[in-house]
This record gives sequence, structure tokens and C-alpha cells, in this order.
Amino acid sequence: MAHHRTTTDVLVVGAGPVGLSAAAELRRHGVHCRIVDRLPARLPYAKAVGIQPRTLELWDRMGLVRAVLEAAVPIRGQLVYAEGVERARIELEMPPEVPYGFAALPQYETERLLEEYLGGLGTVVERGTELVSFGRDRDGVTARLRGASGADEELRVPYLVGCDGAHSVVRKGLGLSFEGGAFPEEYMLGDVEADWDLPHGYGVRSSRRSADGSADDVLVCVPLPGAGRYRMSMRVPPELSTRRDAPRDGVAHDRDTAPDGAARGPDTAPDGVAHGMQAGRVPELADLQAVVDRLAPRPARLSRLRWASVFRISHRIVDRYGEGRVLVAGDAAHIHPPTGAQGMNTGVQDACNLAWKLALVVRGEAGPELLATYDAERRPVGEEVVGRTVRHAAHGIEAGPDDLRTLLLREAQLLVGHRGGPLAAAPYGPADAPQPGDRAPDCAGLTTPVAAFPLRLLDVLRGRAGHVVLLYGSDAAELSGAAEAARAAGGPPAVVVLPDGADRSGLASLSVPVYRDAAGEFARLYLPGGGTGFVVRPDGQLGARFPLGGAAAALSAYLGALSVRPRPSG
Repeated sequence: MAHHRTTTDVLVVGAGPVGLSAAAELRRHGVHCRIVDRLPARLPYAKAVGIQPRTLELWDRMGLVRAVLEAAVPIRGQLVYAEGVERARIELEMPPEVPYGFAALPQYETERLLEEYLGGLGTVVERGTELVSFGRDRDGVTARLRGASGADEELRVPYLVGCDGAHSVVRKGLGLSFEGGAFPEEYMLGDVEADWDLPHGYGVRSSRRSADGSADDVLVCVPLPGAGRYRMSMRVPPELSTRRDAPRDGVAHDRDTAPDGAARGPDTAPDGVAHGMQAGRVPELADLQAVVDRLAPRPARLSRLRWASVFRISHRIVDRYGEGRVLVAGDAAHIHPPTGAQGMNTGVQDACNLAWKLALVVRGEAGPELLATYDAERRPVGEEVVGRTVRHAAHGIEAGPDDLRTLLLREAQLLVGHRGGPLAAAPYGPADAPQPGDRAPDCAGLTTPVAAFPLRLLDVLRGRAGHVVLLYGSDAAELSGAAEAARAAGGPPAVVVLPDGADRSGLASLSVPVYRDAAGEFARLYLPGGGTGFVVRPDGQLGARFPLGGAAAALSAYLGALSVRPRPSG
């Protein structure tokens, strides 16, 4: 076994969208990491395809979003059919202040774009490299890696992040529980083209019910880039079921790959978690066509089957998102039905929440206790998503208790918040205003004297890796005092937003960027009601909201909650 010293701060295991997002955010925050994946190449499967508006906001701040927008297709809505009759037409229209809509992109394309972005930051995915085991102590983690050649390497790192999926070696190595259950049904999944005349950009859900009223037959189609291309899922016919190969306990296991690359069948899967693609006969075009003939709302001929699989669904969540120097994210922490495309997006947000906190700790700017807030903030989100997707899988997304606007905002993951959490400062201002713990809304119409066009708040935040302090007001003395308080706090850069019509002549000596709220959007969405400051976290949530006159105390309290150790000024 090879032993060598390394400057690696974090080892990320798993190069799916979650692991790649974690590594990219760590690198953007100046943390040196390695990312390994046991597969020799990206899998060419359109598994997780839905991209939520909140994820696009996060990728915007990273500087990745343009590449995603150029590759993805919009999802404009969903057509719901039952017994051959259109029952609902759900339009996925976001409020005008939300910068992005819903999109779809095959998972392998998402991974390619993230991998290219990460490569631009100087980190390359080490493929064919598997985490075999790890040990941990007070001072770090010792990981045993096995490379493509079969040689082992012992790597000593301060932190380990497991983004290694439903059968996570990291989760099992920590001994985390993974409680939940499995759906009894099996499904077929296919990436295929259909020649029907349904409107472009709309998903389809078509079902027929059995005599007792339960769903008996279902077809779900999600648009993909390409003419008439969809990812279709449907119930498995008996002749394709893998359950005949299941162990005596009736639990079919996830298809996995043995270290030698051979397919691992249901009876040899390592952990009994029934989730994902199954071993057994692969569905053919005729299998999918038979279901489409029964359920499609319009006659359709399928063609160009790129891949197909049988898969099963579990719903599980860990009892904690990590322990000490080892943490888990994405499918390693929570798995659930694909309804509403919540899984990958929830995992990406796990990664962004964890990365900035881990970066502060690695750089010595915060104590390790900050990492406990990752579980405190993200596990309740995971629990809510698991529960909601299970309900929607059973009854349809349109059957929820929320009004349509709330349902869409929740599915878009724009309502995820941490009010009352360990890092959320005390509320300030109107009760209906964005408060600490909430998502920091984007807004349009910010202008500068030089630019001949208005900007969005996301344009102002893009590329800034750390916290940002937004200062809204028109009193030059108050703004100067608050900006000085931010500088003295030893970290977060300040940005001033002036009300439209405010005199900027007294701000000439202010050494911070100044934007004008020319459209009044910032005031409408943030409801400042006078001179007000806001701390925007690296993951786009609000950390604090305070009166400008109380900036020094508010920033000291917020940064104290992070255990941030102020840098020497000047």
C-alpha cells in the first residue's frame, strides 16, 4: 500500500451532480479537494433530469448557469390524464421576480458541465478510484482508496464528504441508520422519442385506475433536449419483473457494479436498499410501446430508444447527516420517489450548504462546531422532501393541499428556509418581509451610472464566494457607518442599494459598490422600510436583517454564531 503526504483538505467521494457541486463550491471557496468515483466514466443514462429554479440560482452565483441554460430545455407544464381524459393542465409559471423557470437536462450532461467547470478550477475527477474503507480520529480521516490499476492508496485528510449514492460506503462506514421503506411496484424507465402532437415542453402523466380506485397503470413522460425526446417511466409488466430473482425476504436490491466491473444481480447487492436500476432483462422498445399504446393521450410511435432499465423506489433518510469530520449529502443521506424532480436538486443544495461552512472551518475562520448546523438545517429539508414526494407518488402532484402558486414555489425549492435555525438571526422589520433563514429573493432593475442597462441582484452576487452584506438606505452617514462596520467585522464585502431618486452626491467617498433600485423591485421584495442591512449567505439564504444603525452589533452577533474569527484589518 502506498503512503504519501498530501495537502488535500477534503476528499469528496462520488462524482454525480451532488459530489461535483460540493467539489466545485469547495474549490470556489479556496479549499483544496480531491474527488473520486469508482466508475471509469459517466453513465450515459438520463436518470435525474429535472432542474429546479433554485438550483439554477445557485449555479448562477457559481458562474455555471449560462452553460446549463444553453444545454437544457424548458419544462413549461404538465398535462394530467386519467382514463384517457385530460383532467388538469398545470402551467409551471413562476412569479416575474423569479429569474429562472423549470428545466430538463439528462444527468450525464449535467455531470459533464459540472465536471468541466470543476476542471476550470483546477480539480479533475479521479475515475476508477473507489473508497474501500476509512477510519477517523480527532485530527482527521484516513481513507483507503483503490485505483483503476488495483493498487491501494492511503490518504490522510482533515474531512471526508460522502456523495456516493444510495449504497454509500461513507454512510455505512459511519454506521448511520437509513430508515424508511420501499414501494412494492417496479417501473420501467426509457429514453425514447415519440411522434405525437402534444405541445412542446410539457410533461405528461396518464393513468388508469383499477376497480378499487387505486392507480393500476401509469405513464409519466418528461421532455428532454431533442425533437420528441422524453424520459418515460411506467409500471413493469410481469414478464420483465426482477422480483422473481429476489431473495426470500422479497426485497429486490439495487443494480450495482462489483469491483471487477461485472453486473451484480439482485441477490448479491450489498445492503438490501431497494432503490434504482435493477439487474435482469432490459426493457425493449416494444415493451415501452405497449404501455404507450394503452395510456398515451394521443397515438404515438416510439423510436430511437437510447437506453432502458427496470428500477425500484425506496424512501429513506439517515438519522444524521454526518459525524465529526465525515459528512454525507444527496442520495447518501436521503432517497425518495422521483416525483417533482426533487432528489438531485435537494442534494445540490445539501452540497452548497455544506461547502461554505466546511470552507470556513478548513481555513480556520470558524470552529468545527459550525458543521453541526449542516445537519440542523438540511435534515429537516430532507425529511420534508421525502414525505412530500411519497405523498405525490401515491396521489399525484396536483392532489396536494397547497394552492397552485404555493405548490409551484415549493416544487421549485424556493420556499426552503431555516427560520429559527441555529444560524438565523432574530427577525427584524415587517413579518411578511424576507427574514433570516429565508431565501434571499432576486430582483431586477438595479442600475449604475456606467452601465447602460439594468442588472439583477444575481448579477451583483455572481462570482462572490462568501457572505455579502447588502445595505439599503439613503442617509450617507448611516450607509458609511454600516459599511465601516462590515469592513471591521473582518470579512463580508458590502454593497449599497439606494432607493430610486435618492441623492448619491454624499456617497462619493464611500468605498463600496453602489447600485440604484431604479425599478423599486428591491424595496418591493425586501420591504426594508428605511435604512436596513441584510447578510446574504454563500448559499443564497438570508443570515441576518438589521437596522443600519445597528450594523456593528448585528454583524458581530451573526459572525459570532458562525464562530468566525475576524481577520486582522488593514
